[in-house]
Order: sequence, then C-alpha cells, then structure tokens
Amino acid sequence: MMEVIQMPLGPLQTNGYLLHNERKEAIMIDPGGNPEKVLSFLENEQLNLMAIVLTHAHFDHIGGINGILEQRKVPVYVHKKEEEWLIDPAKNGSGRFAGITPIIVNGNIDTIEGDKEFQIGSFVFHMLETPGHSPGSVSFYLPEESVIFSGDVLFQGSVGRTDLPGGNTDTLLKSIHDKLLVLPDETIVANGHGPATTIGDEKESNPFLNGF
Repeated sequence: MMEVIQMPLGPLQTNGYLLHNERKEAIMIDPGGNPEKVLSFLENEQLNLMAIVLTHAHFDHIGGINGILEQRKVPVYVHKKEEEWLIDPAKNGSGRFAGITPIIVNGNIDTIEGDKEFQIGSFVFHMLETPGHSPGSVSFYLPEESVIFSGDVLFQGSVGRTDLPGGNTDTLLKSIHDKLLVLPDETIVANGHGPATTIGDEKESNPFLNGF
C-alpha cells in the first residue's frame, strides 16, 4: 500500500510529492524548495529515501535537491535532455529571475528516457515522455494507484506554459492527447501547481483541449 503526501514547496509553492510504502521506502518527486520540510517528514516517519525523481528541471521543481542531498545521499533522476539543466542556472531558469538564488545541483545524476517501466526499490512507474512544456518533461503513471504525476504538462482547467526555452505548444498538446487523455477517466492527475484533477474532468471541461 502506497501513500502520497503532497507538499507545496519553494518560492512558487510547487507541488512536490513524497511517496512511501509499508516497507518504509520513499521517493521524492519534484522537491522545489524547503528541504527541511521534506527531511523532517522523512525523519518523523522513519522513512528510507530511495531517490529524487524529476518531472522536469525548471528551478521551481529542483530548488530543494541540494538541501536534501546534504543529509540523504540518493540518486537524482532526470530526463537525458535536461541533465545539463541541473547545473546551468540559465537553462533551469534560476538565473533568469530576480530574487531567485542560482541553482546548481550537486549530486549523483542518473538520466532516464523513453516510454517504459521505471523501478526504484519496490516502486514501479510507467514513465511517459510528455515534452512540450520543456524538452525533457516526463510523467510518471502508477496504474494500480490510478494516479499520474504530470509535472507542468496538464493542470485543472489548463495546460503547461510553452513560452519558456524549449517549450512548444503543438508538442505539448500532442503529448497530452497521445499520452495522457488515453488513460482511464478516473486517473488522478497530480500536477505541479494547483489542485489535482482527473483525466475525465479535463477531457470534459478543459478549454485548452477543445477539439481533442
């Protein structure tokens, strides 16, 4: 049995997700900031953090990585196309905005790519490449839990922005249509900002998906 803890983190209150199971294994998805909050939960629940997994490498999804790695030496998984973003503030966006400390991730980076099963410990994700918001955006689907962690691809009533470097509107809409809208309607979309939604609700009412 898996439990999902949603944590608003960092300057933009990005939704990070801490997954843990009865074996006390844990995975952190998109730690956008406030590493002390993540570490405190891990300590209080006596969880063994297995890895940090990223839907993409924008600054508001990676800002808490270094703080976590100071206490928990775990691998960081990111799509191959955005590996360099983790060490380049210009690419991850942290060097573009006033008031944001430039982010250079210091740690063991493992790259991932392709639509395939992706296993860490006893967690098995169906990894889907969903570019458009960024070139290496990926979504992590857990069919047994009826949830997909979509990063900034699909939101309640909206879709990810495409005006940042590497973004493309047509690519984003194709990713949503081909990879997400084909999932069961009851699938929960645990996204990067705002409330969760479902595939069915977005098919029915998302104005950006008219015509799909």
